[in-house]
Amino acid sequence: MTTQRVMITGAGSGLGREMALRWAKEGAQLALSDVNDEGLAQTLSMVKAAGGSGFTRRCDVRDYSQLTALAEACEAQLGGIDIVINNAGVASGGFFNQLSLDDWDWQLSINLMGVVKGCKAFLPQLLKSQGKIINIASMAALMQGPAMSNYNVAKAGVVALSESLLIELAPQGVGVHVVCPSFFQTNLLDSFHGPSQSMKGEVAKLLAGSPISAEEIADYIYTEVAKGEFMILPHEQGRMAWQIKRQQPQAIYDEMTSMTSKMLHKAKAAQSS
Repeated sequence: MTTQRVMITGAGSGLGREMALRWAKEGAQLALSDVNDEGLAQTLSMVKAAGGSGFTRRCDVRDYSQLTALAEACEAQLGGIDIVINNAGVASGGFFNQLSLDDWDWQLSINLMGVVKGCKAFLPQLLKSQGKIINIASMAALMQGPAMSNYNVAKAGVVALSESLLIELAPQGVGVHVVCPSFFQTNLLDSFHGPSQSMKGEVAKLLAGSPISAEEIADYIYTEVAKGEFMILPHEQGRMAWQIKRQQPQAIYDEMTSMTSKMLHKAKAAQSS
């Protein structure tokens, strides 16, 4: 089997690290990037122990020049890239009337435009290798929960981008996949940004209550990509919710509205106590 050359953003921890380890088990050569140098070094050490190899490079996905430099490094050190995994992302929360335009710019610059720029920077190499793009979105892209509109919009944009690339790049031999995980144990809250710290607490509870781990999600992604599946939903509850929304969207909107009312009531009670 040909050794796969895989680039992963946000590889210094969490799902990015677990995907690196999953591909490393298959002997992949990995280009690992993140803004966390210490985390990157740890991931590379774990990758080598798992049977993979590769290199690390600090990269802020907001800066296109850093992504093109990473692509050049992949060409120089690996001879190209077969799989690009746009995983780097940040968390945020707050009701729409609380979010500033700076909150929107920050969220979109990383979670949406970072993916756009990653696809753009590596497309020439993927066209040569007839490779694959794997974009990490979120169930928030499909379900649009309350008090996270900028996050919802950014992740929905990743899904729309992936759908666009799927139909444009298939005739050119490049595969595209989009992953929409629900909440799972990760360090995403380290980057939490927004006016509502109470929202951070709610998200923390959801992360802690996940029925599956980042390692299990990475394994599911690997398997579904190998099958050629475009829309990858690792959580069983997420798959069920998406099926309900497609059949009865109003039921989901009503549920989200009810959730919002409870959150607003809870916030009001906290302020008056």
